[in-house]
Amino acid sequence: MPTPFPRPSRRTLAVALAIVLSAGLLTALSGSPASSATPAAPDDSFYTPPSPLPAGKPGDIIRSRVSKAGPRKDSVNAWQVMYLSTDALGRPDAVTGTVLVPKNVDPAKAPIVSFAAGTHGPAFDCTPSKMIDIGAFYEQSGLDDALDAGYAVALTDYEGYRQDPKTTYVVGRSEGPAVIDAVRAAQRLPEAKLSTDAKVLFRGYSQGGGAAAWAGELQPAYAPELNLVGVAAGGVPADLVQVTLQLDGKFGFGVFAYALIGLDNAYPELKLDSFLSDNGRAKLAEMQKSACTFELLTTYANQKIADYTTSAGYVRPEWVKRLNENKLGGTPPKVPVFLYHATQDQLVQFAQADALHKAYCAAGVKAIWKTFDTDHITAVYTGNADVLAFLKDRVAGAPVTSNC
Repeated sequence: MPTPFPRPSRRTLAVALAIVLSAGLLTALSGSPASSATPAAPDDSFYTPPSPLPAGKPGDIIRSRVSKAGPRKDSVNAWQVMYLSTDALGRPDAVTGTVLVPKNVDPAKAPIVSFAAGTHGPAFDCTPSKMIDIGAFYEQSGLDDALDAGYAVALTDYEGYRQDPKTTYVVGRSEGPAVIDAVRAAQRLPEAKLSTDAKVLFRGYSQGGGAAAWAGELQPAYAPELNLVGVAAGGVPADLVQVTLQLDGKFGFGVFAYALIGLDNAYPELKLDSFLSDNGRAKLAEMQKSACTFELLTTYANQKIADYTTSAGYVRPEWVKRLNENKLGGTPPKVPVFLYHATQDQLVQFAQADALHKAYCAAGVKAIWKTFDTDHITAVYTGNADVLAFLKDRVAGAPVTSNC
């Protein structure tokens, strides 16, 4: 009987990783600053939320500063921002991100893409805005597509990137508002001069695909004033139970372990520490201090949760409840959706993403579904052309040809 991850698929992923690294992206995946760039100081206080938080509405700017914008420094105006948002429990929180506006467009007429970044890892040095700033953002090609099309981009770092990181990885009810409020923040940043009537699009892959889809589901009730016209989401972790548990002992174990950290940070009653072994406690502390994407996929590959825990506390009723609260499909988006997935995905199970697309279709969503005969990492890039075409069609108001 074949294993869930047969040897050829693993070789394929290894080749994909090699391609990514040989393309100059080792820096981005490892979180190490490029040799020619000067990273932000490790104790950068910009990312530390004020306490107490200021009064205001989701999307209000708390602070901002100019971003170096990496390879786009000459073609865009860019700022790092901290803005008010909403956490998974419905409470106000502070989130950081980056706003980029092409210099060759009239900002008042520019559509806005909320770019939900993929997995960057739990350590503070991994913050997506930092990666953009130093030219080490591994989704730069997708970011470039939007900017070259004349779109402004609002990219969230999600909740919790700060000196003592408390990231809420894969928690859609935290990530969705962060993606939405990044647009509001961009519209309220005076220097950006963007319109509150601008056409808005959500776009993301992997963690970002889940975040973009969550933003699409939450937007009608949470931010009805936004002129949302489409959602593009790839490699979506729609059902966290199916996605995470099947990674135990496999290549993607680091993603599973990081998901436990993210859920525990979002929901204090889960008490992850109560069922960690001494080894697990040490390994997860190390992960939060120093792991970016590359480390998650190498240092922690093929490990087993039994070596980190004293019991299977992550299947307790309180965990199951929160996992189910963060399952996509319950409130389908009101706008057209492009969903795509790799058929050989070793990190985000294909079947659960296929189920999401079928749920959206059954609910009447104008959905486009596409598969790529490749692995998870390769599809970060192979999906970009279709995503860009979808975004352009939505901005142009073209008819949607659903393939439900």
